[in-house]
Amino acid sequence: MTTLHIKGDWNILKGTLKQKWATLTDDDLQFQEGKADELLGRIQKRTGATQEAIQAAIQASLTAQGF
Repeated sequence: MTTLHIKGDWNILKGTLKQKWATLTDDDLQFQEGKADELLGRIQKRTGATQEAIQAAIQASLTAQGF
């Protein structure tokens, strides 16, 4: 997962993650350049999912969008 990919269509990706993990809020999914690890940590803390599972979900969403 690269920062460039995340920045691409972040609003679409946020919606996909919220559908997968309904407990996520907009604050949890606030993306700041250079803080991708912090973002993964917030998602992991809220959902209990592993970082690998979170990265796989993000990558699957990006792939589905054609990135």
